[in-house]
Order: sequence, then structure tokens, then C-alpha cells
Amino acid sequence: MGSVGRQRRSSMKTQLVSAIQLEEVEMEVNNPHQEVNSLYQEVNKPHQEVKEPQTYSVEEAVETIGFGRFHILLFVIMGSASIAEAMEIMLLAVVSPEIRCEWHLDDWEVALVSTMVFAGFMVCGVLSGYVADRYGRWKVVFGGSLWAAYFSLLTSFSPSYGWFIFLRLMVGCGVAGCSQGFVLKTEFIPASYRSYLLPLASIFWMVGSMLIILLGMTVVPTLGWRWMIRLSVIPSVILLLLFQLIPESARYNVSAGNVQAAVETLQRIARMNKASMPPGSLVEPVVKDRGSWRLLISPAFRRTSLLLWYSWFVASFSYYGSVLSSSELLEKNLLCVTDADAEHQQKHSHPEDGLCYCIPFGFSDYQTLLISCLGEVALIPLNIFLLNVFGRKLSMVLLELMAALFFMLVNICSTMLGFTILLFLIRSLVSMNFNVVYIYTAEVYPTAVRSLGMGFCTSFSRIGGMIAPFIAQVLMSHSVILALLPFTVACVLCAVGAFLLPIETKGRALLQSS
Repeated sequence: MGSVGRQRRSSMKTQLVSAIQLEEVEMEVNNPHQEVNSLYQEVNKPHQEVKEPQTYSVEEAVETIGFGRFHILLFVIMGSASIAEAMEIMLLAVVSPEIRCEWHLDDWEVALVSTMVFAGFMVCGVLSGYVADRYGRWKVVFGGSLWAAYFSLLTSFSPSYGWFIFLRLMVGCGVAGCSQGFVLKTEFIPASYRSYLLPLASIFWMVGSMLIILLGMTVVPTLGWRWMIRLSVIPSVILLLLFQLIPESARYNVSAGNVQAAVETLQRIARMNKASMPPGSLVEPVVKDRGSWRLLISPAFRRTSLLLWYSWFVASFSYYGSVLSSSELLEKNLLCVTDADAEHQQKHSHPEDGLCYCIPFGFSDYQTLLISCLGEVALIPLNIFLLNVFGRKLSMVLLELMAALFFMLVNICSTMLGFTILLFLIRSLVSMNFNVVYIYTAEVYPTAVRSLGMGFCTSFSRIGGMIAPFIAQVLMSHSVILALLPFTVACVLCAVGAFLLPIETKGRALLQSS
């Protein structure tokens, strides 16, 4: 019994030792995994606590910096570009009676002068848009202004009618580049301010129009139309110096991959506005399809582009139609005026010998043109109200329908004061519509093709500008009602097209890419 007990105790002892050893082995095997798991947890714990690096986009930076001194400077300088552009375009209305008399021109030859300017604008509009999207907005605006000023100066030395229309064609090409200033301006302005500042820019267009009329009133009777053109170039020369104060678009720099330049521009704006930049770093993808016309007719923008092209055609057709019609009606005294004086009772005619019968603008005619120019800005508060309350699309619809109505009212006999008021209202409506179309176009297209989209639109608008002179200056001589009817019909159709636009841009951030 004793030996059996000892054997059992020895066996139990052996089993206990074996169990202890087995447990130690398992612990040794499991410990490395525990250490690895513990190490893994320690390594990952800091990663859970570290936040992602902060980033911001150009749109966020523009909105954070807000409106300030830089935008006032931008508004004044880029607005002044409209002064130079308006003087070049409105010059046609003032100089037409003078060149008609000097070179004994027929109606169609006078109309061809305006058409050649718009032809240059049309051809170079798309080209300037492509170059602006590929190489920068600022370069195109500066180059276009320089080009337009140079050839405008040469126009004053034209020895013949042929040279005159060729040089005006070159001027139109330069003015096409100037229009890219609207894109440059739009890309810097915060979204909440665009509907206020962009319509106010029409003040500068009005100033340019009034300057050229004042030059015509004071310089043409004494020094002649050539000196009027030479003096009209002075604002463009001053503007070229002021352009040095405006940087390249930060949105363009980002789309081109030049992020550092965009950051420096935004920091400069923040310092001028005494504001702070958003925290983090500027991060946006590089846009590869910059300046690609295919995007304009892609499914996302095809309907918008087609309707916008027609809207721009009508905007220019009706605007320059109203300007040139006013000039033609006054020059040839074609109005049905119930209280016409002796000056306005003399009708324009062509004697049997074929020589041009000249009726230069009188002082009262210049006054009427000046008052009509005030229509460009008199209803700006209404324009701002429409944009902020009804949006872009409905504003275009309302303005086009009202313009169509007032075009037809010109056929009604009235006093000279009544005609002046009517002309004032027409200029107001077509000018406001042009503002809305400009704003909508700059807002609806992404940065990658914004300048190209604007270029295509301005080119289509110049087709309207090319046709308008033959309606307003040639057909008007035969029938006032037949000349005004095309403007009315075009405005009604454009109102329908504006209603069918698929996108409303009111309050929407500018897209960087599609």
C-alpha cells in the first residue's frame, strides 16, 4: 500500500510539473503575439488622434477674404476698360455722318463700317477666349487694349474709306481681348457681391459713351473727326499703365497648376483687404482640358451653350440696333415728331446727281444721345433688384419682353421729349439685359472654359452687331416699322430661350471644373 501511494503521489507530481511546463511553453508562444498586438495598438493610437491636414479651395479663399480695398481697385480699373471699349464702339454712331459726307458714302457703306468692327470682334472673340484659358486672362486683356489703342490711332490717319474700314476691323479684334476683363473681374469677386458690382460696371460704359459724344459735340465742329479719334485714345493709354496693379486670376493659376502664384495673389488680396486667409494649404486638382471647346457642347452644357449663343446674338443685335437706330433717326430726321422744329423737318435724301446729302448732328441731336446714354445706368437699382429677387433667367425674360414692346412704340408719333424718353427706356432695357447675360455666362461655365465660353458668346453677339447696322442704317431709310420689327421679334424669341435655360446661377459658387 505504501509503495502504491508513493507511486501515485510521484505520478501526480509528474503530471503537475508537466502541466506547469506546458503552461509556460504556451505563455512563451503567446507572449510575442501579445507584444506585437500591444505594439500595434501603441503605433496606431497616435494616428487616431492626429487630424487630417487642412486644405481650402480658391472659392473658399475668395469668400473668406471677402470684399475690400482690392475689389474697389479691381472694380475701378477693370471698369475703366469698359470706358475705352465703349468709346471705340460708340465712336461709330458719332463719326458716321462725318465720313458719309467726306467720302460721299451710300447707306450700305456706312453700315459696313460698323459691320467690319464687329467682324473683327467675332473672329478674335473665340481666339482671345482660347488664349485666355490657356495662357491667362491678364495677358489677353492687356494685349487687346494695346492692340485696339494702336489701330484706333491709325484710323485717324486713314487716307480713304478702304483704309478706314480695314483699320476699324483691326480695332474690333483688339476690343475682343478687352472683353476678357469681365471674366478676370468676376473670378475675384465674392458670390454675394457679384449681383451688385457687375451691373454697376455699366456706369463705366455710360461714361465712355458720354465722353465720345462730348468729344463729338466739342471737337468735331472745330478740329474734325480725326482729332476726335486721336483724343479718344488717351483713356486707353492711361489704362495700360493701371493694368499693372491687377494680378492674374488666382482661379486661372490654380487650373494651370501654378498653385504658388495663386497663393501669393490671394495673400496679396488678404493684406489689401486687411483680412485673413483660410487655415491650411490651397489644394485643387490641375485641370487638363483647359480651353477645350468640346466641353461647351458636352451633354452637361450643350443646351445652355446653344441658348446662350442666341441670347448673346440678340443682346448685341438689340443694343447696337437701338444705338445706331437713334443715330440714324436723328441724322435723317425720320421720326414722326409732332412738334418738330425747322431743323428736324428737313429729311435726308439723295439728289439725282448721286451726291450724298449731308446733315451733320446738331447740338440738340447730341443732347438727345447724351440723355439716352443715361439710360445705361438710370435703372441699375432695378437691375440689381431683378437679379437678387428673380434670379438671372427670369430677369432676362422680363427685360427682353419689355424691350420688344418699347421697340414697337418708336413707330408712334410723339413729341421730341416723348421720343427722348422712349429712347432712354430702350437703352436702359437692352443695357440691363446685356448686364444679365454677361453675369450669367461668367457664372455658368467652369474655370476650365470660362474665357472660351465667353469668347464664343461674344463672337455670336458680334454677328448680331454685324447685322444690326444694315437693319438700323439701311432698311431704316425705307421703312421705320420694317426696321424695328426684326428687333422686336428677336427679343420675344430670346425671352422664350432664356426661360428654357436649364441652370439658374443665382447665389451659386463658380465652378472650377465640370
